[in-house]
Amino acid sequence: MTSAAVRRDAERGATGDDAAPGRLEDSAPFDVFAHDRGCTVAADDGVALAVREVGPHDAPLTVVFVHGFCNRMDGWALQRLHLEREWGARIRMVFYGHRGHGRSDVAPRETCTIGHLAHDLDSVLRAMVPSGPIVLVGHSMGGMTVLAYAGMFPEVVAERVVGVGLVSTSAGALSRSGVARTLNTPIVSAFRMAAARAPRVVQGGRDAAKRVIAPIVKSASFGDRRVDPVVARFSDRMINETSLRTLTDFLPTFELHDETASVGVLALVPTVVACGTKDMLTPLGNSKFIARALPDAEFVQVPGAGHMLQLECPDLVGGLLDDLVTRAVEQVPVEPAWPDVAGALRGLVRAGREWTVRVGQKRRMS
Repeated sequence: MTSAAVRRDAERGATGDDAAPGRLEDSAPFDVFAHDRGCTVAADDGVALAVREVGPHDAPLTVVFVHGFCNRMDGWALQRLHLEREWGARIRMVFYGHRGHGRSDVAPRETCTIGHLAHDLDSVLRAMVPSGPIVLVGHSMGGMTVLAYAGMFPEVVAERVVGVGLVSTSAGALSRSGVARTLNTPIVSAFRMAAARAPRVVQGGRDAAKRVIAPIVKSASFGDRRVDPVVARFSDRMINETSLRTLTDFLPTFELHDETASVGVLALVPTVVACGTKDMLTPLGNSKFIARALPDAEFVQVPGAGHMLQLECPDLVGGLLDDLVTRAVEQVPVEPAWPDVAGALRGLVRAGREWTVRVGQKRRMS
């Protein structure tokens, strides 16, 4: 990583305005997916995965979003709106729910692993984006899923992935620090054991269990920045509505997760890595490891921000993804099937940059 890149990232991450979006009047932004096209995709083992999409099917670039643990696809709502404003019909966006999360089906305990999630991502890509260039964006467990997918399908990454966004995630195990350690308490361990031996009994007492476990996850969600109350309530609701079974079934995979060898697959892919300095679930050191392994990646550390970076600093994350899509467009090969579209898209990007420069010059002269 060059010193110039580090300086730019530090300046960007330290900008207070990036992390203080205007107050949201209600929860409307988080209901946006209700208006998008929806379907289900069957995973390889038959688990139904809920999918939403926006943008034309023939868009020259598709951005696929992968959410985190105890979240759901709605957690990307602010970035979905941001990219739609910036790119309109020039890109397509696909969102889906992990097994056991949101509108997707619950799954057998033995399949609640990062490896199975990587195969689920493959199922979604084969069904929803069977051809054309892709940008993959993952938060937390979603970022781990993207890394695992890269390790399993390096040839697809080489041929089709033109951009990767990794937000508050890790390539290695989180048993010594992070989510596994944060939730490694005697009470949580007892619930995990009980869930394995008597799942019906534990599910029956899920409210009591969540009163113990959910606050731990919530307390680690945000850092010491101001968070809009609407955003905080939405984040709490995602955690509260995640089933106790899903919460306990996925915990072991964080202790075993190791995709450090997969990071190198992204060496030639434009990548942005972002993390808050107050992230307790996937601490900053994990993102630094990924960034060191990818010297050409853009690395952004956000002072004072916690784990839910896309909610705590939505404008910053939206801007990073906007930049990533711009770089990805420049990587899009001009294939015979859609050379005019890809060429026009590049032209729009160049025209936008020239317009920005002209406006900046006029402002400096005035």
